[in-house]
Amino acid sequence: MRKVFQIVGAIALVCLLAIGGCQLVGLNASQPDSSQWEQVEQQVEATPAADIQTPEQTQEILPGSAFNAYFPAASDEYERVYTQEKKGFAEAKLKRDGRDVAMLSVSDTAANPAAVGKYQDSGVLLQGYPTATIGSTTTGLLVADRIQVKVLSRDEAFTADDREAWLQKFDLTGLAGLVK
Repeated sequence: MRKVFQIVGAIALVCLLAIGGCQLVGLNASQPDSSQWEQVEQQVEATPAADIQTPEQTQEILPGSAFNAYFPAASDEYERVYTQEKKGFAEAKLKRDGRDVAMLSVSDTAANPAAVGKYQDSGVLLQGYPTATIGSTTTGLLVADRIQVKVLSRDEAFTADDREAWLQKFDLTGLAGLVK
């Protein structure tokens, strides 16, 4: 009987040591080097969300004010009214007889790399730049594989031909010069 107690005791001791050892190994494995993670966390907390860039966004986004000089000028028939300017984007209304007939915009696709995809399979070129019809009211083109120029109809009388004509009035060569 004494031998049975010795065997049971030995088995119990082996089990306790095995369980304790597994727990120690498990604790060490689940606790990575905290200094490595603390560094990453500090970097993330120190970076404003607006400044975090995806791998595609390695280029500096151009300021919206850089685009204003390249918009078409107003004329006797049309009035151009700038409505929005922010990092990577500028927009103006095109008015005729006091009514909004179109929206003109220029954007830097470094802020939205997916926008370039609309132009990749374009078979239509305007002044050497690929164009795309977006929905039934918007025509756009891509300058220097980066700057998106769009004209959006706001009035039924402002047709696709009108949009194309206004795209050609932008200083596309000047916009291409912004990309280095």
